[in-house]
Amino acid sequence: MKNSPQTKFVPWLVAAAAGVTALVTTSRAFDWPAFGAKGVKTTVPVIVNEAPLSRETKLTSSFSPVIKKVAPSVVNVFSTKRVKNAYGPDMFPFSDDPFFRRFFGDQPNRREFRSQPQTHKEHNLGSGVVVTKDGYILTNNHVVDGADEIKVARDKEKTEYTAKIVGRDPKTDIALLKIDAKDLPFATLADSDKIEVGDVVLAIGNPFGIGQTVTMGIVSATKRGNIGIEDYEDFIQTDASINPGNSGGALVDAEGRVIGINTAILSRTGGNQGVGFAVPINLVRSVMEQLTKEGKVVRGYLGVSIQDITPELARQFNLSSDAAGALVSGVTEKSAAAEAGLKSGDVIIEFDGKPVQDSRDLKLMVGRTSPGAKVSVKVLSDGKEKSLQVALKEMPDRLPGVGREESDESSSDALDGVEVGDITSALRSQYRLPADIKGAIITNLDPNSASYEAGLRVGDVIVEINRKSVSNAEEAVDLSKNVSNKRVLVRVWSRGGTRYVVVDESKEK
Repeated sequence: MKNSPQTKFVPWLVAAAAGVTALVTTSRAFDWPAFGAKGVKTTVPVIVNEAPLSRETKLTSSFSPVIKKVAPSVVNVFSTKRVKNAYGPDMFPFSDDPFFRRFFGDQPNRREFRSQPQTHKEHNLGSGVVVTKDGYILTNNHVVDGADEIKVARDKEKTEYTAKIVGRDPKTDIALLKIDAKDLPFATLADSDKIEVGDVVLAIGNPFGIGQTVTMGIVSATKRGNIGIEDYEDFIQTDASINPGNSGGALVDAEGRVIGINTAILSRTGGNQGVGFAVPINLVRSVMEQLTKEGKVVRGYLGVSIQDITPELARQFNLSSDAAGALVSGVTEKSAAAEAGLKSGDVIIEFDGKPVQDSRDLKLMVGRTSPGAKVSVKVLSDGKEKSLQVALKEMPDRLPGVGREESDESSSDALDGVEVGDITSALRSQYRLPADIKGAIITNLDPNSASYEAGLRVGDVIVEINRKSVSNAEEAVDLSKNVSNKRVLVRVWSRGGTRYVVVDESKEK
């Protein structure tokens, strides 16, 4: 590692997923808690059949009886909102100038264009699932987001209903609508915790606006997360064809029970390529309950930055190679975690009596716990197991930056190919660094270095090297020259939070 000879202003761009160009269409995806069906008390009188699916090997020549049962409960959702025109009346600022009229004439259509309104109507198309006979309908938030008017229609029927929004939850992409109707056909819900990979599923919706369509596939995966679509992800993945217009429609099992709400596809073309996602219906039910009662969803907030335990991190923290849990890489000041005594380097292995498998697992657990709840958290701290009591707070609308912890000791030069500098006011402004972040900022980085391969980038702030705090560039250089082996544990602040990175110089040739 070198101390930069001068401050460098290096514009940088980091690809979110190198080598993969993917469009998330049909829906955007959102998710959080994997609430179990049992114990969920809803004010919306939905019908739930929690019996597991019969998995005896049998062939069927038709799913027609299943479709006849559930299809009438899947509706088309049309939303309309006013948006500003891309081109206003000043598109032709000189059209009234006599000089320009010599060439273009006095064109009426231009005068008409200049007198057109500043806004136009934009229409959105999706699907929805009727879950009660008196007109409660589940759909995706993005289908109705910002809508001035929402219409609901059953397939092949001319009657349209005006729907009102009971509540929306952008973090799960779920919205609950209500229409004024009676004796509607409605869907039966299943226990989505009981589905298994390989189960046959049917997707019902209105793709491309062509009318109600049914496609068939299997459950390709469960508890799918880290897609990067939204903050909370716990998707059912399926290869049943899902396309634009299917958003908000039903994913049902072989008995016609709803197991999820179709919400997204992963695609390079914008159309179905066999990777679709649905929000599990157990999660949807718990969201629906809060939307009915409060009009919004309130989540618990711990106040930590967390990451999965890789084999490299396990070695650095003296954990077993198959260690489960969520590694704490940063703690927000005055948060529930800070008040309970959690610190960076701790590994959360149990939350409220339930084992934590990874960072995604912990995020879902915390998100589904009510603010104010006092829960026990079991951690591995410096190799010792201990239990803490944490009083969760309410998740803020805007998450604060995760703060740094002061730690305390770590003859070859490590972090080769990295140049660092002190954080000046100009660099703090350029990289939008919070005022409380201290350390050494990476000003230059060799793209062929082990540090780059490990994920370090220009603009990252090194706050620790081998568990020892870094206040400035000189300290970072000194610590990098004083390591005992070729593997270096670095904690960096990057893009709003802190994380641990293991730089393995032994891989360098």
